[in-house]
Amino acid sequence: MKLHTYSSRGLCLAPYLAGLVLAVWLGLGGGGLGWAQPDPSWLAHDRTRPAPPPVDPGTGSIVAEPGRPPSDAIVLFGGSDLVGWCALDGSATRWVVKDGAMECVPGSGYIRTMQAFGDCQLHLEFATPAHVEGEGQGRGNSGVFFGLNRYEIQVLDSYENPTYADGSAGAVYIQYPPLVNASRPPGQWQSFDIVWTAPRFGADGQLLSKAWVTAFHNGVLVHLNVELTGPTGWLTRAPYRAHPEKLPIALQDHGNPVRFRNIWVRELGKPGKPEFTFSEAALRRFVGEYDRGRNELVRVEPAGDGLLRFTVQGATFDLFAEGPSRFFAKTTDIQCQFETDPQGAVTGLVFSVGEGGIRAKKLK
Repeated sequence: MKLHTYSSRGLCLAPYLAGLVLAVWLGLGGGGLGWAQPDPSWLAHDRTRPAPPPVDPGTGSIVAEPGRPPSDAIVLFGGSDLVGWCALDGSATRWVVKDGAMECVPGSGYIRTMQAFGDCQLHLEFATPAHVEGEGQGRGNSGVFFGLNRYEIQVLDSYENPTYADGSAGAVYIQYPPLVNASRPPGQWQSFDIVWTAPRFGADGQLLSKAWVTAFHNGVLVHLNVELTGPTGWLTRAPYRAHPEKLPIALQDHGNPVRFRNIWVRELGKPGKPEFTFSEAALRRFVGEYDRGRNELVRVEPAGDGLLRFTVQGATFDLFAEGPSRFFAKTTDIQCQFETDPQGAVTGLVFSVGEGGIRAKKLK
C-alpha cells in the first residue's frame, strides 16, 4: 500500500501528513486516546468552541539538508550537540556529532533521551553507511525504541539487501514487516515519521490497552494503526510487563556507524508536566528515611524505570521526575522537592499536598 505524495523534494512529509495520520489513527481507535467521538459538551458548529491552536508546520527536508520542525515540536537533536541525551543507564553517551549529525560509535551502547515521552508523533532522519559492509542484519543496522528499550522500529540498510521480513527497515521488529520497502540507497538521508500510542497499565500492573503504531518511511505509509503484541525482543515475542506510560526514546547501537539528524517530537494527548528518566545512581542519593517530626517518618525507595516510591502515613505513591531534584505523583497532587547542601548531598525534602509544604530531614 503506497501513499502517493506527488513530491520530488519531500524527505520529511510529517508537517503535511500529520492531519491525515491523526484522523486515521483516532478514527480507527488509537489505543490510549480511545475511539474518536464528538464531544457532547459542544453544539455542532458551536461558535463559542475554542479554535485549534495555530502551529507553523515547518518545512520538509531534502536529501541535501534537513527541514524545519513544526513550531510546537520538541527538538531532540538539531545538529549541534547531544544535550538531553545519555547512555541507556543514564551515564554520559559516547556517540559523537559530525557534520550536523549524531553518529553511533560501535560498541558504545544505546543512546536515549533524558526526557520521557508517551503518546507522540516522532520524526527522525537517518543514513546508513555509504560504504557497504556485511549483509542482512549486519548491514547498516540500528533501531528506534519507544518505552526506553522495549518497542523497536527497525533501522536497516534494506536497499537490495535481503533479510527476514519482520527485521527489514521500517519493521515493527519481530512482529510486523513494513507494507513496502521504501528504502533509499546506502549513504542517502531517509526519514521515519511515527505516531506512537503507549500501552496503559492499571495500578495492579494489569494491561489496560496495548501499544499502537502508524508509521511512514520516506513519506510512504508502512504501518497503519498496528497493535503490538508486547515488547519486540530478538527471537521471542514476549508478553507485556507493566511500566510507566512515559519513558525515554532510544536509538540502538548494533555495531554500525549509522547517522541521525533532525529529530523532533510532538506530544499528543492531554498536556502534562515534562517527565525525565535519570540514572539509578542519580536517584539512589534520594533513597532513605526522612524525619518530619511528631515521631513520623517519610520513606523514599527506588521503584525502577526512573521512579521513586514515596511512603507517608502508610500511603505509598510513585514519584515521577520533572527535574533533577523535583518529583510529583500522578494519583494524588503530591509534589516533592529534595534539598541539598553546597556539596550536593541530600539533606531533606519538602512535600506538599494542596497548599503549604511539609519539611522532613533526611536521617543518616
